[in-house]
Amino acid sequence: MAGRRDALLSKDKAHSSLFFRSPIAAAVLVGVIVGCVFAFLFPHGLFFGPHHRKLKTRISHPQMVSSVACVLPEQVNALKTDILAAREKNSELKKQVRSLMEKLRMAEQGKGHALEQVVVLGEKHKAGPFGTVKGLRTNPTVAPDESVNPRLAKILKDVAIYKELIVCLATYNVKEMLELWFTNIKKVGIPNYLVVALDSETEEFCKLNDVPVYRRDPDKYVDSVAKAGNNHAVSGLKFRILREFLQLGYGVILSDVDIVYLQNPFDHLYRDSDVESMSDGHNNMTAYGYNDVFDEPSMGWARYAHTMRIWVYNSGFFYIRPTIPSIELLDRVATRLSLDPKAWDQAVFNEELFFPSHPGYDGVYAAKRTMDMYLFMNSKVLFKTVRKSNPLKKLKPVIVHINYHPDKFERMKAVVDFYVNGKQDALDNFPDGSEW
Repeated sequence: MAGRRDALLSKDKAHSSLFFRSPIAAAVLVGVIVGCVFAFLFPHGLFFGPHHRKLKTRISHPQMVSSVACVLPEQVNALKTDILAAREKNSELKKQVRSLMEKLRMAEQGKGHALEQVVVLGEKHKAGPFGTVKGLRTNPTVAPDESVNPRLAKILKDVAIYKELIVCLATYNVKEMLELWFTNIKKVGIPNYLVVALDSETEEFCKLNDVPVYRRDPDKYVDSVAKAGNNHAVSGLKFRILREFLQLGYGVILSDVDIVYLQNPFDHLYRDSDVESMSDGHNNMTAYGYNDVFDEPSMGWARYAHTMRIWVYNSGFFYIRPTIPSIELLDRVATRLSLDPKAWDQAVFNEELFFPSHPGYDGVYAAKRTMDMYLFMNSKVLFKTVRKSNPLKKLKPVIVHINYHPDKFERMKAVVDFYVNGKQDALDNFPDGSEW
């Protein structure tokens, strides 16, 4: 037994000495030792630093999981806020581009008018060949005078686009129609409009709805009209107020409140006359004029007399340029209305605009243009003709003026339903005329 044990020991010694003498075996042994040391020093692994270990510790803790979850919704809300801000900025930039494009278009058109004025008002020229002569229809604009109303001048600089804007006079009595009026103007994307508030309630209402508004300085005459709330009185007042806008050098679309805007009217103006107005006419003859034969049998062979007739311009919607004839027209109308409270502003407006000079009377030399009756549509055209014609129903007017009917607000809403909301039967239930 002793001999066998000695033999085994001698054999183990021989193997161990062989192991230490082999380089491979030595390397394996060193690797095992180093691995044990690293395992002891870096229990989470060699490639995970303290930050990862801390994060793992935080996430493994149940309270920390909830805090991480709370951070994510805050980031999402911040991103949503940034997106909304970007959308608002984009919308504002679009408005600015549209405004600049409008100014460019107007500048080009104004340049053409200026050249015409130089040709006609400059040096004398010989008439050209037959059929080529064309007279000037565009009077020069007045020099702006901001001293007339500095406060209004400051407002107009912010509101108007290329010295043009829509102006509407309103009292709180027509609050519902006024809201529908400016709501559709905003939908169309018309930025250059202004409400002239005749009372403090209307002024506050406009401010709450982010509508450009102007309240005149205290004026006994204006304040008395606002309190009375009479439609004819307000209509007469607009000619006095409008004069200041023209003196400041602005072209104005004067608009009643019972009008629905479906397109931008400034895209459809000619600007070659002092006054461009919509007509109360309901067809080509009545809107644009016709030769009417008057028959008087007692005159024998001379019984027939030819007359020229045209239906009146609507004083609730017209474009007026800042020229001397335009201001003279406003002065005459305002003066007559102040002297005769029972006078109808539309009748006086047309008489001063159309009556020619004759013995004892000098007419107003203002150029005039009748607007397209299907683009600038009165409610008689709409309810008597257009809604009953499939081809005409496909046309989209610029504005619709509910001037022929007393149920104005209901018909205005129906117009919006038909042209904006696409409700094809929205106009069907209304009578042609003004019966309730």
